[in-house]
Amino acid sequence: MPSPTASDGNAAIAGFFPGDLGIELLSLEDDEVSGRLLADRRHLHPGRFVHGGVWVAFADTVAAWGTIRNLPEGHDFTTVELKTNVLAAAREGDELVATGRPLHLGRSTQVWEVRIEKGGRLGAFFVCTQMIIAPQR
Repeated sequence: MPSPTASDGNAAIAGFFPGDLGIELLSLEDDEVSGRLLADRRHLHPGRFVHGGVWVAFADTVAAWGTIRNLPEGHDFTTVELKTNVLAAAREGDELVATGRPLHLGRSTQVWEVRIEKGGRLGAFFVCTQMIIAPQR
């Protein structure tokens, strides 16, 4: 099976949580994946800033597609650990752009970092560990 593209990823997430959040994959390569999110009212907490869970879901989705791109055929994965530092506030109308890169691509785990920028400045930093799941026999 050929490696998935950003278009494949966008088609796959449509109608699911990441697609419903408005996450859009921009590029998908073995060593880098990027996406964007245009913040609107559904992303805000009552204080009118982007909810922390949105930052996490956005970064986790970008890391997930990087992981998918690097999975051995027939394998699956799940996120086993994640950490996020939100360093800036975002409001309705802000464009968030995420870039994910692998820190480790092993046989049983992958580790990804995702940097989310707002207006060209670092808005959040995310790191996750993905457990690679072999096909069941």
